[in-house]
Amino acid sequence: MQNIQFPLTLTFKISTFSNDFTVQDAQGRTINYVKQKLFKFIEEVNVFSDESQTEHLYTINANKWIDFSAAYNFTNQAGEQVGSVARKGWASMWKARYEIYDEQRNQDLLIQEDNGWVKVADSLLGEIPILGMFTGYVFNPTYTVTKPDGDEVAMLKKEKSFFGRRFTVHKTGELEGKETERVILSLMMMILLERRRG
Repeated sequence: MQNIQFPLTLTFKISTFSNDFTVQDAQGRTINYVKQKLFKFIEEVNVFSDESQTEHLYTINANKWIDFSAAYNFTNQAGEQVGSVARKGWASMWKARYEIYDEQRNQDLLIQEDNGWVKVADSLLGEIPILGMFTGYVFNPTYTVTKPDGDEVAMLKKEKSFFGRRFTVHKTGELEGKETERVILSLMMMILLERRRG
């Protein structure tokens, strides 16, 4: 993931049985196609360069090595682990909170949901027939990525759309080395998990 031009647009497909989406850069070019394998005992997500799925870039696999919460390891096409993301169980009950780790399993970034009430309202009203179709135009949570010192580096926002299918990622601070790679992979996995939670 070199020379990425922000903002990125993540758009879920609603015409397939798999949980997949495309990632486009600021120029509208597809830079990733993300596909989650359904009905697998251990969660697995594959990241390709585009929808043709000919170039496999990353695999994201679940494990449980931090505080009994699921963690998700990122492995590149060379088989090297490049980092991981872990949802913090009890800390995420109200507002989503995910910790990003480097390849040595040192925490170097944090993702936090800005307002927990938005997700609650979206989940409740989403269960009401007909009205639930329009919650994607009213309730749109945002998630902020920060460094340990609190400096903001990126923000993900759910955009107004039917079925909550479009998100944008903005770079809001400086990212060093492989931090961009880890942030994007972490946000990809977080979106899949948060959409499942409602």
